[in-house]
Amino acid sequence: MTRTVVISGGGTGIGLAAARAFAADGDRVVLLGRREPVLARAAEGIPGAAHHAGDLSRPGDVRRVAAAIGQEYGAVDVLVLGAGGNGALEPPVAHLDALAAAAHEWTTTFRLNVLTAVLLTEALRDHLATPGGRVLFLGSIAAYRGSGTAPGYGAAKAALHPYAFRLARELGPRGITVNVVAPGLVEETGFFGGEPFPAERLRERIAETATGRIGRPGDVAQALHWLASPAAGHITAQVIQVNGGAEHGH
Repeated sequence: MTRTVVISGGGTGIGLAAARAFAADGDRVVLLGRREPVLARAAEGIPGAAHHAGDLSRPGDVRRVAAAIGQEYGAVDVLVLGAGGNGALEPPVAHLDALAAAAHEWTTTFRLNVLTAVLLTEALRDHLATPGGRVLFLGSIAAYRGSGTAPGYGAAKAALHPYAFRLARELGPRGITVNVVAPGLVEETGFFGGEPFPAERLRERIAETATGRIGRPGDVAQALHWLASPAAGHITAQVIQVNGGAEHGH
């Protein structure tokens, strides 16, 4: 049976890899994000894919996108909350003192990673397939270890955990599972705003893994795909680490 899979942040990186994995299995994918040209290019490469552009941290945009999805598809079988980031793609703000800069960074990372996920989930929760629906949040190893580049990022990703756990309790009676997938460093995502990852730090990150490499978008996409399958129907309220063992360090 063809499922409807809604993926926020579906235009690039992990979200796009997930869209391709679901589409390859015959599912219908709907890509969401802020950048219309990016979404359009991504959708062109995926048979049957649709896309809707909007700022998912704005209630009005989320309301519009959710209404369009509900009207066109009815039930949402899989909801992947992949929109987020560390703020590297945000417009720079000049002339901030240290306190104002901290407030801006933390507000931005929570808006990008928490508000986008919460608003879209709340807008679509009544449309989730019952039973069998799947809600999948994209977390991060930074929720456990912090982030050296953006301290607020790790805290924002950690904030998804209690929300996901509560949601799992609320939606469990409807036969819906809710989980978080937490990647480590992943290549080819645009996470750092197009800047190359420093070579020395890359060697350090690789050394922290048990697999001797950093992650690829497909590693995370396949974990998401499996958690959305019937085989994972009794797995809920979990944080699944996809980082080659890097959360344990050396």
